Amino acid sequence: MDPTTAGIIGITLMVLLFMTRMPVAFVMMLVGFIGFSLLTSWKGGLNLMSRNVYDSFAAYELSTIPLFILMGQIAFNCGISKRLYNTAYHFLGDIRGGLAMATVSACTAFGAVCGSSPATAATMSTVGIPEMKRYGYANSLATASVASGGGLGMIMPPSVVLIIYGVLTEQSIGALFVSGIFPALLLTALFIIGIYIQCRLNPALGPKGDSFTWKEKLKSTINLIDTLIIFVLVIGGIFKGWFTPTEAASIGVIGVLTLAVIKRQLSWQAFVNSLYETLRTSCMVLVLIAGAVVFGKFLAVTRIPFDLANAVGSMDLPPFAIMAAIIAIYFIGGCFMDSLALIMLTIPVFFPVVTNMGYDPIWFGIIIVLVTEMGVITPPVGINVYVVYGMCQKIAPDVTLEDVFKGIMPFMLSIIIGIALLFIFPQIILFLPGLMY
Repeated sequence: MDPTTAGIIGITLMVLLFMTRMPVAFVMMLVGFIGFSLLTSWKGGLNLMSRNVYDSFAAYELSTIPLFILMGQIAFNCGISKRLYNTAYHFLGDIRGGLAMATVSACTAFGAVCGSSPATAATMSTVGIPEMKRYGYANSLATASVASGGGLGMIMPPSVVLIIYGVLTEQSIGALFVSGIFPALLLTALFIIGIYIQCRLNPALGPKGDSFTWKEKLKSTINLIDTLIIFVLVIGGIFKGWFTPTEAASIGVIGVLTLAVIKRQLSWQAFVNSLYETLRTSCMVLVLIAGAVVFGKFLAVTRIPFDLANAVGSMDLPPFAIMAAIIAIYFIGGCFMDSLALIMLTIPVFFPVVTNMGYDPIWFGIIIVLVTEMGVITPPVGINVYVVYGMCQKIAPDVTLEDVFKGIMPFMLSIIIGIALLFIFPQIILFLPGLMY
């Protein structure tokens, strides 16, 4: 069989299997193994499977993933996420849609100690959705604000996706981390503006909550101290060169654990639950990486990625038009694939094209993470949507999957506006890394 034809059949089969809701990692691994074996040999396919699965779990650079996830789980179980939400609620709760704004703000802050988009969405679901339901918020706004706000965990440092991008492209993970701060804050502001406009047009979406005095608001900022300590410890240590990102992850875990023990906010059962959830989530991410690597090897044999890269690179178009085409490919791909898997598959294809056109690799990394962030809230994959819906089965059984997707569109528009602003004003991304590196 012609390799290109085999590749097209493999991609089609993979999309069809995605629609059956089979786990993304296993679909990529299965299609990649069968396709690679048919084009080379079954012995080569078996060797590819064993070697790449082992390498994915044994890679030293990827040890940051379970450590940052553990840091986020301990932070959740010792109440940091609830305290962040409480502070945001004090400042925004008396505005129409204020609870949804508070949820988005708390997601951004929690992303600074978590690094995982699904973990942020799951955590803030348990904190924010019951409160919004209690104040009569529409299911669509309540769930969509959590699903979309959870996506901010992809770009707010420390970010698992940025770590993967840095490993794949050999870019400074510290520079990537600091470059994500302003875009994360920009997107948070755009989400808040979007919520405000929605609630002005339809006040029933988000009624006003309680109002607080300025004394009470300022007093609530004490809840931010734990998060600021951990953020400064982890990110500041990387910037100062005291430790590598991998070492910073372990320092962050020790820091969160120390604060929790000192304040007596973490029970033994909560600690065990943190370990269990970290193991479950880390295995999911690492198996996903292994599956993406196997499928990527199959695509490499078909030559489709290289032909696609050559076709895009040889377009008789200005660089910004080619970049727009690449962004469109990422957006469409994000609708069908997990964001992490999409980056694993496509970065080796498009990164050389982008750098040859003169675009900054740090800027490109942030743009691609933002584009794939749309993928975590778009059908049919939309992992954050399914995470929020799954959590609602326990805390708000009347919420339907259609409710979540219905509320997503205004947040999608905010992300598109954010990408356009970063495209026009790249210094929003590059200012801090240029200052600190």
